Amino acid sequence: MDYSYVFLILLLPLLSFLVLGLAGMKMSHKAAGLIGTAVLSVVTILCYYTAIQYFVVNGRAGEIYPIISAFNFTWLDFGIINGMHLTFNLGFVLKPISVMMLIVISTVSLMVHIYSFGYMHGEKGFQRYYAFLSLFTLSMLGLVVATNIFQMYLFWELVGVSSYLLIGFYYPLHAAVAASKKAFITTRFADLFFLIGILMFSFYVGTFNFDCTSYFVPGAVDGSLMPAESIMRLPQLGWILPTSLFLMFIGGAGKSAMFPLHIWLPDAMEGPTPVSALIHAATMVVAGVYQVASLFPIFMMYAPEQIHWIAYIAAFTAFYAAAVACCQSDIKRVLAFSTISQIGFMFVALGVCTPASGVSEFMTEEYADAGALGYMAGMFHLFTHAMFKACLFLGAGCIIHAVHHYANTHDANEKRYMGGLRKYMPVTNATFLISCLAIAGIPFFSGFCSKDEILVACYNFSPVMGVIMSGIAMMTAFYMFRLYYVIFWGKSYYENNKDKCKCAPEEAPLVMTGPLVFLSAITMVVGILGTLHIFEFGTLVSGNGIGFHTHTNWAVAASSTVLALIGIAAATYMYKGEETPLADKLAKTFPTLHRAAYRRFYLDEVWMFVTHKIIFRCVSTPIAWFDRHVIDGTFDFMAWGANEGAESLRPWQSGDVRKYAGWFLTGVIALTLILLALV
Repeated sequence: MDYSYVFLILLLPLLSFLVLGLAGMKMSHKAAGLIGTAVLSVVTILCYYTAIQYFVVNGRAGEIYPIISAFNFTWLDFGIINGMHLTFNLGFVLKPISVMMLIVISTVSLMVHIYSFGYMHGEKGFQRYYAFLSLFTLSMLGLVVATNIFQMYLFWELVGVSSYLLIGFYYPLHAAVAASKKAFITTRFADLFFLIGILMFSFYVGTFNFDCTSYFVPGAVDGSLMPAESIMRLPQLGWILPTSLFLMFIGGAGKSAMFPLHIWLPDAMEGPTPVSALIHAATMVVAGVYQVASLFPIFMMYAPEQIHWIAYIAAFTAFYAAAVACCQSDIKRVLAFSTISQIGFMFVALGVCTPASGVSEFMTEEYADAGALGYMAGMFHLFTHAMFKACLFLGAGCIIHAVHHYANTHDANEKRYMGGLRKYMPVTNATFLISCLAIAGIPFFSGFCSKDEILVACYNFSPVMGVIMSGIAMMTAFYMFRLYYVIFWGKSYYENNKDKCKCAPEEAPLVMTGPLVFLSAITMVVGILGTLHIFEFGTLVSGNGIGFHTHTNWAVAASSTVLALIGIAAATYMYKGEETPLADKLAKTFPTLHRAAYRRFYLDEVWMFVTHKIIFRCVSTPIAWFDRHVIDGTFDFMAWGANEGAESLRPWQSGDVRKYAGWFLTGVIALTLILLALV
């Protein structure tokens, strides 16, 4: 079990970032791209090798996969706090979800690196772009292998910086700069709560570790236990642990764009499309899901009600995002709200791992261990979603690349410039269709395997939650096939405006379509093997670490498939043709609802009102006035008084000995009179 090489997984992207960032401008575009891609290829090989060693070669220690600290050292020593020796360690931990995330991040990031050769060809700042990609990959890899919460927070913030740099890559454009600042500020606001939660947790519990009961020892498969009295003290902390955990979740909600902190994600589409694939599929937005999954044992033991609230918030977010996606016209924003909805599914899966109050009788016997099912389903959906959502975003990039020749640069994402593209882009059409079938939850595609397990866990939690999430799954099928038909089957802008178009749309080059084929192949292979139960994700990742074998719950599988087909059929009827009379009629019949959904139910306006009219006007302005007039005024007065006093005393220091003698005699006489008076 020698994992001493794993430090290279973090070191190589760091070196790539430094080399490309410092010397990239002296390189050609091709050289910079090759360096970044070659380094990521080596990192991907190391990640796959690590996964094979961990899951296959070394395997389980008894019934569970061990938690292995490949290396670990103390960076900061805080001394004794509440009877516990608190230290901040940096290390590299291998556990089932971290190893799984190594595969997800490295695979998607490598595909984005390869794809960007074609998509970003000729762009100004090409070298800088690849440097930022390396930094982004490093940040997320460091986050998922963190041995403790504080190390996770360190890389968590680095992810925020990386996203800021990439979203604002086109910095000459005002919209890109505004979007990057919006993402950075919104997530920093949420991260403040994450930090407060970490500080509360560490102060009262005495550790930064995820499991709350052990310390990691380098090279060990098990941690050394905390003192018994410290473990016994944990349940007595009352509201401290639930509160600190929920505060940490707020940080995750901001990073994963949960309502109402989702407002930054749609605007993040101003960045290059490959960046959108990286953010939405493998890095930033799943960080919150990974955070809750890492803290899952503590949630289950000390804050079960809080994890239920996570499920409720995520369910509402999933519905809200699906409703908004049904009315968007920008291809990337449809996919953005789709991501928000699917992240909601993942959070719901983690949040329904214990039965809701009063409905435990609905727990079926074969799924009595709901914790294993919900946890496994959430992580499985994270894995499958990463592949088909990366394929969808990269496919969207191919489409934008094809139509930007005749579309306004700013409007190339709009559906009105598309339509009928299946005849010109067969590979993109096929891979996009496969990914749409997967996200819709059609059998033999990967999304079916993971989403149906989430639905089973939801029905086990509460029939109401199961029905709600099934309805949202139907909405997903509808808006994704609405998008598919509008792009590939709808009225062709090119064919109806050939006089305005310089050239016909054409398929993207192999360097761009290759990653699409690879990702769609993974989607199909995992879907087929998962549907036939040849591949069991639960044997690798589960809530309690013990292998979890599933079987098809035919009632849920059949109902979800029927609902998905209904959603697809509705989208086919409304949007497949060149004209969409029914859709247009519904928009005119319900103009207020359609406009509200298109405007995201005015959440951006609400936040603008809250920040500008309430926070800035009622809080920031009075504080600024107090700061300028009271705080600054006090110190200005003190400085003025000191200056005036000095000016008054200045004549006394004239250098004239006669004046000094006069003052001396005056002082002696005054002191003599005072002493005589006292006597």
